[in-house]
Amino acid sequence: MNNFEYRHGELHCEDVPVSRIAKEVGTPCYVYSHATLLRHFQAYDSAFKNIPHVIAFAMKANSNLAILRLMAKEGSGADIVSGGELFRAMKAGVPASKIVFAGVGKSPEEIRDALKADILMFNVESSAEIHVINEVAASIGKKARIALRINPDVDPQTHPYISTGMKKSKFGIAADRALEEYKMASSLDHTDVVGVHAHIGSQLTDVTPFVDSLKKVVTLIDTLKAQGINIRYLNIGGGLGITYSEEKPPLPQDLADAILPLIKDLGLTLLMEPGRVIVGNAGILVTKVLYEKAGETKHFVIVNAAMNDLIRPSLYGAYHEIRPLDEEAAHRAKRQMDIVGPVCESGDFLAKDRLLAAVKPGELLAVMSAGAYGFVMSSNYNSRPRIPEVLIKGGEIHVIRERETYDDLIKGETIPAFLN
Repeated sequence: MNNFEYRHGELHCEDVPVSRIAKEVGTPCYVYSHATLLRHFQAYDSAFKNIPHVIAFAMKANSNLAILRLMAKEGSGADIVSGGELFRAMKAGVPASKIVFAGVGKSPEEIRDALKADILMFNVESSAEIHVINEVAASIGKKARIALRINPDVDPQTHPYISTGMKKSKFGIAADRALEEYKMASSLDHTDVVGVHAHIGSQLTDVTPFVDSLKKVVTLIDTLKAQGINIRYLNIGGGLGITYSEEKPPLPQDLADAILPLIKDLGLTLLMEPGRVIVGNAGILVTKVLYEKAGETKHFVIVNAAMNDLIRPSLYGAYHEIRPLDEEAAHRAKRQMDIVGPVCESGDFLAKDRLLAAVKPGELLAVMSAGAYGFVMSSNYNSRPRIPEVLIKGGEIHVIRERETYDDLIKGETIPAFLN
């Protein structure tokens, strides 16, 4: 459930008409609902209340400082994948004791910064990385807490670009090599092996892959304990899906009901890294219709948002529902159309061959379910300034990121003297 609904004929975010937001900050813009963010986080947290747990919000889904601060105030940590995300998390007030550092390509500099910050742990992706972490920790007199990310070779039944737990994936350590790697890591002087991590993919709409993966991980934990390796944390990653169109993904409580019987007697702290499930349906992208264009075989609606603002449709063929802000407009006769942007690429579209109510130039549209992997994946392609982000709390409008200017586009660039 989210807080975007028609009231008195207009699409609202909480108590504010979205048209008013568009008038005040311009379009395109991202709009987030404070109430939806809170409810989604609390639903996840509450589902696991009967077991020691830490939620580390996957900030790759949405890394705005205001969103991170909101999560931190609710008790969330952060799942980070770069030094930049560490910097953001700390600036937002996320406790270092609840930060986990994932990713296959951590640099020595990033590892050093994370160790100095005293984060909870690193999710380690390879044998080579274990040795680098040990060396960096030794160089600054620290001991690094680590969890090895295990690749359980379970098909998450999702888009191949966001499937991460199969043998062909670049992520994790093969399950059949896990014991050997754990023994090696435990023998090093500057690593403290504290956890097991498994994240099999994103936008999962069934709990079965979670259960299949966890069964393999629990068997590994039993083996590790028998070998005297003291595992204290089990990290099941994130990946729970949301409704974009017709999907009916499980709720956090459904996930808890499915997996808690497997892990409740292990005596471990459960770590989770939800992202999309918290922020995805808490945000929309608002755009304005510029032109209609009748092609020989297609009808195009050209809007002022583009693939540089929301790349998911172009990158994944992802579906986002598109609604007019005016409820009456939603009841017009429908026609098949492509919703496209101004970027100079044939792949610049928000919807293809979509049956939608007719629209007119100047009207506003909402691209739904855009709170996750929206702004964070945006770019300045075609020298387009990145767009603002707005957080709505009840009847209040808070601009949490200003629209970039043309001057922002050239910040840091210089012309060498020989060209003058």
